[in-house]
Amino acid sequence: MAGQAWVGAPRALAPWSAAAKLALLRANVRYWPSVFPGVRRELAKWDRRAQEIPDATLREQAVAKLREERFNTEVAATLATRVPRARRRTAVAAIVALEVMYDYLDGLTEQPARRPLANGRQLYRAFADATACCGPLADYYRHHPQHDDGGYLAALVTTCRYAMWSLPAAQVVAPAIAEVLARCGEAQTRTHAVAQLGAGQLRAWASAQPEAGAMRWLEVAAAAAASVLAAHALIALAADPAASSALAVRVADAYLATCALTTLLDSLIDADADARDGGHAFLGYYAADAEVAQRLARLARDAVAAASLLPGAGHHLTIVVGAVAFYLSAIEPGNARARGLTAPMARELRPLLAPPLVIFGVWRRVKRRRALRAHGLPRGRSPAVGAVPLLG
Repeated sequence: MAGQAWVGAPRALAPWSAAAKLALLRANVRYWPSVFPGVRRELAKWDRRAQEIPDATLREQAVAKLREERFNTEVAATLATRVPRARRRTAVAAIVALEVMYDYLDGLTEQPARRPLANGRQLYRAFADATACCGPLADYYRHHPQHDDGGYLAALVTTCRYAMWSLPAAQVVAPAIAEVLARCGEAQTRTHAVAQLGAGQLRAWASAQPEAGAMRWLEVAAAAAASVLAAHALIALAADPAASSALAVRVADAYLATCALTTLLDSLIDADADARDGGHAFLGYYAADAEVAQRLARLARDAVAAASLLPGAGHHLTIVVGAVAFYLSAIEPGNARARGLTAPMARELRPLLAPPLVIFGVWRRVKRRRALRAHGLPRGRSPAVGAVPLLG
């Protein structure tokens, strides 16, 4: 059962420190010259396609997601740094298309619908089509209020499909990717349906999943909702001709705790906005802040232990620590609650947390300056709250 093999993992990262630091160095050396330019190229292509969407509501959604959450895609593509250089561009194309699709569908399923579960499931059929080697595409907007996207979602699906199936181990890895994304789509659908149908349906579904014995139900739901990260890792694995279906399952299982952490940390960062706007908050299912801090630390230990069991453990550990650093770097200096709740988790990830925190901190400052310039504000002046996306 996923999640059981690493229960009771040791606290320290020390045994893996050298390997993970070397992996982080290699990732940066590979990312900037051979991954990042491809990500920017792919994002520019999808931005042009999004601006051509005929329906105004869908166009606004697609463009906003690309502009405000492109950072997510840039970070997701770091998983391609372990892909051999000859196949890296193909892997990047698949990862970017999948992440853009994920963000776009996330926005669409957040909108109220007459039949939220049917609407979400139909939209997320895009995931199934993206991982199928062939076959016709579904009518994704069958239950959605808007329909005319000018082929935008279908283009994302076919791009991901073609790129993924161009990788040498696609045939053996695809079933694991399909399973991960099916659960991701269902979790996303049910999470966004909480506003209309209540949390009972989400809890019942999560409690019935095999990981429920090792994780709290809300953590199972959180992990599934963010498991696009595991799918990205599996796409990178598909670039390895020696990959096996058994290893693909191991990789998918190993990323569970990390995926749960990303959703919970995102919920922590959005806590004030969710409280103000009535948004769904995963952290709200915990009984108290002390429990939140304890569970975040435990999930961090589990994520480290799981990654350490995989081939290329150093690379996967950098993903774990990098995913956490991505969110920690978004916490505002004055947010004492968030810093207090994440302090035990941060201690679990020392000494590897400092380098990616610096990297993401610089990355965010650069992007914030660009956003300020785009809004016509001088560098020293702060915009109104919400005017400049933190993660964009």
